[in-house]
Amino acid sequence: MTALTHLDAKGAAHMVDVGEKTPTKREAIAEARVQTRPEVVAMISAGKIPKGDVLATARIAGIMAAKKTPELIPLCHPLALEKITIEFDCDATSGVITLQARCSLHGKTGVEMEAMTAASVAALTLYDMCKAVDPAMVIGPIALCEKSGGKNGHWIAPTTNSTRSTD
Repeated sequence: MTALTHLDAKGAAHMVDVGEKTPTKREAIAEARVQTRPEVVAMISAGKIPKGDVLATARIAGIMAAKKTPELIPLCHPLALEKITIEFDCDATSGVITLQARCSLHGKTGVEMEAMTAASVAALTLYDMCKAVDPAMVIGPIALCEKSGGKNGHWIAPTTNSTRSTD
């Protein structure tokens, strides 16, 4: 099998050839955090943000972004994603919203970039819908928490403050 690299023999960037790889079940989980004021999280949870249902809109934006990852990230393979979920944990006490994006498929390449893109865009959408209420919101960190499938098997980030379930 050819080495999996984004550089060809001449050192030029190219899309990795995954043609000889065996399709496997692949899944990735990424998280993003949004820090805002506690009262803003309470408003979001109660559906009282003037622009509408923030969490539903951010969920749709994250799902749409995952599907568009190869259009946004150079050299990413176009993938037929089988499942994309975006979940939220709203902690009004700390003013933190944790977004978890999970992407999966049966394929020849992983879905880490799709999960990271989904989490990022969902967080940005949340910011966009709430910036009039709190322009000082902070997004981050955004991180890959877990991935499975392929020859490297199952990987979990060594240090994560994840709120994700392990189902």
